[in-house]
Amino acid sequence: MKQFCTLFLVFATYLTFGQNNQNKYDYFVQFNGNQLSKKVNIDEVLNHPVLNKYKDRNSDFDISKYTSLVYLDKQLTVHGNFTDSIPYCQITIPIKDKDAARQFLLHEYSLNKNTDSVITPNVQDFGNFSILTTKNEKESFAWNDNYLVILKLTKKFHSNRYDIPAAVTLQDSIAIDEPYKELSIEEPAVTDNSTVVEESPYSNESYAEYTKEEDDFNQKLAEQQNLMIKALFEKGFTVPVSDKINALADISSWVNYGAVMTGLYSSYSYPMAIFGGYDKFLPNQKNLGNFVKGINLDFYFDSNNARIEEVIEYSEQIAEVVGKISNRKINKNIFNYFPVNKPLGYMSYHINTQAALENIPSLMTDLFNSPALKKDDVAVVTDLISTIVDEEATAKLFDGDLSLFLYDSKKVEVVSKSYDYDENFEPIEKEEKIKKTVPLFAVIFTSTHPTFGDKLLQLGVRKQFLTQNGNAFLIEGTKEYGDLFIIKDKDVVVVANTLDYFSKEKGSFVAEAKKDLKKNYMFGKLNIGETINVFAKLENTNTSDFEKFNKISKQFSDITFESPKKLINNKLIFAVKLNTLKSDKNIILQTLDLADEMTSK
Repeated sequence: MKQFCTLFLVFATYLTFGQNNQNKYDYFVQFNGNQLSKKVNIDEVLNHPVLNKYKDRNSDFDISKYTSLVYLDKQLTVHGNFTDSIPYCQITIPIKDKDAARQFLLHEYSLNKNTDSVITPNVQDFGNFSILTTKNEKESFAWNDNYLVILKLTKKFHSNRYDIPAAVTLQDSIAIDEPYKELSIEEPAVTDNSTVVEESPYSNESYAEYTKEEDDFNQKLAEQQNLMIKALFEKGFTVPVSDKINALADISSWVNYGAVMTGLYSSYSYPMAIFGGYDKFLPNQKNLGNFVKGINLDFYFDSNNARIEEVIEYSEQIAEVVGKISNRKINKNIFNYFPVNKPLGYMSYHINTQAALENIPSLMTDLFNSPALKKDDVAVVTDLISTIVDEEATAKLFDGDLSLFLYDSKKVEVVSKSYDYDENFEPIEKEEKIKKTVPLFAVIFTSTHPTFGDKLLQLGVRKQFLTQNGNAFLIEGTKEYGDLFIIKDKDVVVVANTLDYFSKEKGSFVAEAKKDLKKNYMFGKLNIGETINVFAKLENTNTSDFEKFNKISKQFSDITFESPKKLINNKLIFAVKLNTLKSDKNIILQTLDLADEMTSK
């Protein structure tokens, strides 16, 4: 009867897996070869001298055996699910010839690379498609005239003999509870007049039983996997697609945030369930998934830049809150302490702190809502927080404007602390003056609280943590980065190790920064060439490293970071862009040229 039930469950899985339901993917990655091939010749990339050099040094590295088999100007996908009881990963590859695919797989998987022994893979031909399986590989391979599919079920073996009550029950997209029936090991009956000998869970007999369970599990999983991959092709293979993927990106990926949190939740709820079941008081992973629907990561490779865009899709409720937080009107006084000329690098970040504080109670109520903590119970705590914390007054301590600047470097005499031990092995603190090159930087933020900042500075003076020097306050201490100063000018607070870059004069950089920050709540830029020229000349940089840094500075101009204030369709975008000084060829080829130049002797 047990075997009949197992076969029935496997057969049910076989029938349901063939139905392609893109809404049940937990992740989806798509290489848009048709898009990238418009920008760069794939053959130029694969036959680049730097890759040929690597191939000459590594005989096992031969790209040609893949390029002769795979269409690189078409779409290759990787997708799967890790929250169902049948988690899996599937790779779909467009191929040029099914016979070539067959020969390639037979050649690759006929040799056990661990023992050098010859293995005969099992190939099943079904007319319009074929399936290959081997004993030593956990993946199954199937192909037809157009596609090669690699399928792997990723469920891990778990013996139920050491189970604790499950912390969470997962909802399957496939209509079965378990893909197999786990073996249960019954304890032998013990009579009242016998002496009970407790068996160690690590005894030989127990280990043998455990091994048998694992072997049975792997066998059933392999059978199930083969039926699943067969189901994909029997009625004609359907290429997996997802409406979450950006077809204009060169590489586009998407992940279900709720599914990710479910996986993380299971990892930290397990130990907490052991020690008293406190996992039920943790934030509900389903609620976290309701906050963020999904995250995209898209890659673009153009002639003058490479760009990565992270797109976070919020629920409508959270998007409204995030929109209020990111849409802040900048306190214009902060621009009085922006440098006249462009710094080596800077990052400016502006959020509405008051909006964030006002929405924390309602977000906490939704986040911690669970059977163990009723919504009304959590509301008591959040109401108490709202009563104690005055959001408007608290927000004035830090309004939400924050800017960081890297100006230059300078050799200064600093006091360094070190520790040693005397003859009684008692620790001794030593101070010594050394000369070192330190970065010159500043951190600037706004605080509109009428009295707190001034009172805090005066407290520092009274406690001798600060020494006032005009309108600046010198921070006492080891001075690892030279003298650190604090300046408070009305709403603006500055922490810096230089006073040379603050001027009431307005330069071109301020106008440029205002323009960028008008549409972005966060913007930053790092000048690669100038930064390398400044810091590559440090005393501990050898000639070889300096030459490499110099080549990089001649190839790339800067890195920019930006995130717009406004959300589009409940989506917040964060982008990182690497800009080049040249645009005569795609950035992929430029990078390979640079690698070739740096590795050439």
